[in-house]
Amino acid sequence: MLFKAVSFLLLLSLSKLVWAKNGYVEISCYPDLLEVGAEELIAGLESGAWTSVDLTKAYIARIEESNPVLHAVTEINPDALTIAATLDAERANGTIRSALHGIPMLIKNNIATMDQMNNTAGSYSLIGAKVPRDATVAAKLREAGIVLLGKSNLSQWANFRSSNSSNGWSAYGGQVTGAYYPDMDPSGSSSGSGVGSSIGLAFASLGTETDGSILSPSSANNLVGIKPSVGLTSRSLVIPISEHQDTVGPMARSVTDAAYVLSIIAGKDPNDNYTSAQPFDTPPDYTQALNFSSLRGARIGIPRNGLTFDETSQPVSDAFDAAIQVLKSAGATIVDNANFSAWNQYVADANAPIGNSTIVLDADFVSNLANYLAELTSNPNNIYSLADESNFTHTFSLEQYPQRDTGVWDQSLSLGYNNSDYRFWQAYQYTSYFGGEGGVLGALKTYNLDALILPTDYSPGLPAAAGLPVVTVPMGFYPTNSTVLKSRNWGLVEIGPNIPFGLSFMGSKWSEETLIGFAYAFEQRTNIRERVQPYFVPNTQLADVIGK
Repeated sequence: MLFKAVSFLLLLSLSKLVWAKNGYVEISCYPDLLEVGAEELIAGLESGAWTSVDLTKAYIARIEESNPVLHAVTEINPDALTIAATLDAERANGTIRSALHGIPMLIKNNIATMDQMNNTAGSYSLIGAKVPRDATVAAKLREAGIVLLGKSNLSQWANFRSSNSSNGWSAYGGQVTGAYYPDMDPSGSSSGSGVGSSIGLAFASLGTETDGSILSPSSANNLVGIKPSVGLTSRSLVIPISEHQDTVGPMARSVTDAAYVLSIIAGKDPNDNYTSAQPFDTPPDYTQALNFSSLRGARIGIPRNGLTFDETSQPVSDAFDAAIQVLKSAGATIVDNANFSAWNQYVADANAPIGNSTIVLDADFVSNLANYLAELTSNPNNIYSLADESNFTHTFSLEQYPQRDTGVWDQSLSLGYNNSDYRFWQAYQYTSYFGGEGGVLGALKTYNLDALILPTDYSPGLPAAAGLPVVTVPMGFYPTNSTVLKSRNWGLVEIGPNIPFGLSFMGSKWSEETLIGFAYAFEQRTNIRERVQPYFVPNTQLADVIGK
């Protein structure tokens, strides 16, 4: 991948930083880790203004500073500084593995690594369990010269355990809270990845999504999140929920940074046969989609029947209206009422005691969890099935059962079948229709559209059912006089002053390039992220570690 021309200008400005190390200019020239992007970080590495070790030390210090308050990170990689030093030595001898060589990232604690870190999905049951290799997406990051800084906390089992728990809580990691308001609901399940990226505990993070788990925490934490098409990124050795809906994607502070990460982790993998459906042998360089003019001539649809605004969501409605005007001004044609033809059936199924959408996830989880557990090379607690995991959780006090129940698993086990049963396939065909012909794909075709837009609060469900891509970008935030509304369970703040929310671009399978282009064009015209600041920000900066 090649950096854009702006990199040259960044290098010129960062040359001052080299002089700063030798006492020629003020240390204030160092970038703020709350906002710094990939190109500025790399330019500093190239110019010698800082090293990968410096970056890693600074991020570790920021994690240690913030974790007692926000609990975003479950483990720091004990090998991180050694890895960073190796990557610095490679850079010194001219070996550059990728455009992000030497940059530290966090990965969600359900993405396995074959190192000293645990991979637990937030449960004590998998402490000490070992895998035969890195998850493919983790291996791709390593090969690209990324420093795997640590494992980010998550909603336990990716929000697939309890009917009465809270977003961002796991037994092993504690309760993640968002940085934009005290005791803020961080959204889930990639909660720690969202919070960690939002306040600069790393350059960016990896999250996973089954239905909203990248999009929702990205939205709530003022981030760009890319939920890729199912099959664009490998799920091999990622603790699963559903092979039909799970996907892995980046969560970052800009569309540019997210595009760099996606370009590294995308691609075919013989260990995940869903990736064989990719229409290309080599994935695109998604940074080439970063076009300020990409909205010119685009046809963007609004499925109004997917929206149910009320008094509490008025700020979201107002921001959505403003976003539509931005898209129009950028040259897009807006097609209103490009509605989902099966929306009413989808809602009815979602509200059913055990609808088809529920059956798909329940039956997949029974099968897919057992398949993951079978790959472990060490399994200290002898967890081989969902029934085993349920028994462990019921009897291990730190799992906080029954205060936080196992209602989701109880339902999964009560089905009495897994995803090899004909009843599963009946349910899956039904839900695929919701997202496909009766949902996103049907609307795109009927109205001859390039993409659909919705506030991210309303966007995840239908694309999830059909394995379709979505990109969310910051759209707005609740005003400072907002009334605080808390969650029914555990009292986290869901709506409150300065809490962000996003805009989603949805498209057909493998349309990530198009969606990234649209999201970039919107982001560059609005810069919403810069308009609101977290209430909690770590103090540690590069200047505090360089030369020490």
